[in-house]
Amino acid sequence: MKTSPSKTETKFTEINGNKIAYRVFGQGEYLLFYNRFRGILDTWDPLFLDTLAEKNTIVLFDYPGVGDSEGTLPTDIYEVAGTGIKLMDYLKIDTYNVAGWSYGGLVAQAALFLNKQRISKAILIGTNPVGNNEVPFEKSFFERALKPVNDLEDEYVLFFEPESEQSKAAAKASHNRIAERLDRNKIPATQEQFQRYFGGSAMIKEDKDGFRGQYKTLQNPVLIISGDHDISFAVENWFPLLRNAPSAQHIILNDAGHGPQHQEPVLTAGYINLFLNTKNETL
Repeated sequence: MKTSPSKTETKFTEINGNKIAYRVFGQGEYLLFYNRFRGILDTWDPLFLDTLAEKNTIVLFDYPGVGDSEGTLPTDIYEVAGTGIKLMDYLKIDTYNVAGWSYGGLVAQAALFLNKQRISKAILIGTNPVGNNEVPFEKSFFERALKPVNDLEDEYVLFFEPESEQSKAAAKASHNRIAERLDRNKIPATQEQFQRYFGGSAMIKEDKDGFRGQYKTLQNPVLIISGDHDISFAVENWFPLLRNAPSAQHIILNDAGHGPQHQEPVLTAGYINLFLNTKNETL
């Protein structure tokens, strides 16, 4: 019997000397989530998580120094990825799947390439491949994302497609679901915190260990889900890579932005559930 994320208790464990907040709920294989820039436990859409939890055991956590977790967010993105891996060690889960949204998608790729034997499959949402990408962030991202507090009008631009009334209606519905539990005071809001995220992103862009090239031989299945107009991680940045990534599949949602799983929570969770419950040899 699944437990709704809106009712799941926040627990804590010590990782690298910091008290780390996490939640576990659902049923089925374990799916570890890496969160977005400024994301905390309660910024995920609960309808998206509830639908996934019907077939997966969901593991959420706050990065060090973010939300309810102690410490400081590392600028070493491998260390951020390692926090999730050590959480699964604590939970005594040897093999599992990972998912990451936005910045968390970069972290999830680092986790995958560093732990290919433990991570069975990866889901990358509203993010870009590791390494250098040609299409840059749009100006509107920086105008909205770096404000101390974001409102619904900001969310229309940051996560959805503001030119689409259907997308804006979905944004409002998602916003209201999230607001039922969200404490906005826990969301990172300072320039110092923002720069720590950017430091990790710069590290993965440098790609010193050549993860981008490893997509050519990667055996672990990867599902990429993008909106057709993502102002931060442009969908077009995947196109040069996909012909050389035989284990990857790409789904693009129309009239959608950076948060396709919040615009279409049930549909997107359905895609993910199908992907995760399909045998590797048939992909």
